[in-house]
Amino acid sequence: MPDFELPIRMGKNKLSKFAEMEQFPHVVQVPSNELRAGQSFPMKGRWNELFFKNSAPIVLELGCGKGEYTVALAQQNPDCNYIGIDIKGARMWTGAKASLERGLTNVGFLRTNIEMIAHFFGPGEVQEIWITFPDPQMKKVTKRLTATNFLANYGKFLKPEGVIHLKTDSPFLFTYTRAMVELNRFPVQQLVTDVHALTPPDPLLSIKTYYEQQWIERGLTINYIRFVLDHTDALVEPDIEIEPDSYRSFGRSKQHNI
Repeated sequence: MPDFELPIRMGKNKLSKFAEMEQFPHVVQVPSNELRAGQSFPMKGRWNELFFKNSAPIVLELGCGKGEYTVALAQQNPDCNYIGIDIKGARMWTGAKASLERGLTNVGFLRTNIEMIAHFFGPGEVQEIWITFPDPQMKKVTKRLTATNFLANYGKFLKPEGVIHLKTDSPFLFTYTRAMVELNRFPVQQLVTDVHALTPPDPLLSIKTYYEQQWIERGLTINYIRFVLDHTDALVEPDIEIEPDSYRSFGRSKQHNI
């Protein structure tokens, strides 16, 4: 099994999932120590040629979890290639298994830390990025997936005028991202403060993951912003006070004030 710094104690179910994923042809797992040692990833810049074997645009979902959104996007858009990225393989197994059983040829999964994704994709190789329900990281700016340090990293492999989608239940992260986008003057293509109130419904935004459905049932509003990463030079972090979310951002099943 690749060196992904797995917990010493692990249930048999998780171990069986990891073993099964080793056999999945559409799941890429690269030992993190290889990348840290400076070894190059052979498909970098060649995903269309070597993995998908077509020339369709490549779209990433960062922090894909169980891969439900990745699979649903791929089903709705057969003319695009989708790659779900996460470090938690036991969760990723769900989407990887489902896409394999459904015979989807435009889906792949990459198991790695998001901080390391620039090791896997070449300049201009990716068309769009979806960031779906990430931890808002209210205490540490540099851990937020829409922070400027992450945007600078995304710019290394996004096409010019590449698009970033953020769909989130977190008012904190949504407020932060809006401020960051405005401050850096990124063109906004769409901004929605209640995704599931749209009439008519947007097919892409109407996709609901298991946890999203739970949050909706608890009264959370789902927000969305789509913007163009048209530059990565001289990015500025917003210096604003943001009210913290009124519920836990980690272990979100334990809600407060909802």
